[in-house]
Amino acid sequence: MRSFWLCFVPIFVAVDAIGTLPLLLGMTGGLTRRKYRRVILESVVTASIVAITFLLAGLAVLRLLGVTVADFMVAGGALLFLISLKGLLGGDGEAESLDGDGVGAVPLGVPLMAGPAVMATLLLLLDQYGPMPTVVAAFVNMVLAGVMFWTADLLKRALGQAGVRTLSKVSSLVLAAFAVMIIRKGLATIIMSMMI
Repeated sequence: MRSFWLCFVPIFVAVDAIGTLPLLLGMTGGLTRRKYRRVILESVVTASIVAITFLLAGLAVLRLLGVTVADFMVAGGALLFLISLKGLLGGDGEAESLDGDGVGAVPLGVPLMAGPAVMATLLLLLDQYGPMPTVVAAFVNMVLAGVMFWTADLLKRALGQAGVRTLSKVSSLVLAAFAVMIIRKGLATIIMSMMI
């Protein structure tokens, strides 16, 4: 159970469903309730399939390319850090309203829910905690993001626009700290392997 929670928290931060809420509301503002629900279902299914497929095949692809987990930790950590900076320093996450056709799969499912931050996090957690807790935590996070999107109007009313923005910034700050930790561990592993 401890492994599940150690996987759940970083994936939750990487998925950043709270930070995606302003984008979601902007993209789906003109949709009917029925179409909106279809978009949310598409996004959860797409993100879950992409994340779990990448999780199962990612390490094999890295080995084929001759990339070690430590190399990926440094590169993935750097990428996560840049993504977190974009969230911290970027705009308010407003987006042009779309008609809803395909928006659930792209861009909501991929890359917003299952983007580079999630991919990097999944591979790193897989190496540390194994497949079972990582896969379960990834799936639970995708479903949780879907539930948050499903009730986005209620959350926006409860938190207000300022509350949503504040939570998004805090989430980006946590992601930045997680990125620094990943880079530190990756560099330590590389240095240790060079000393042996």
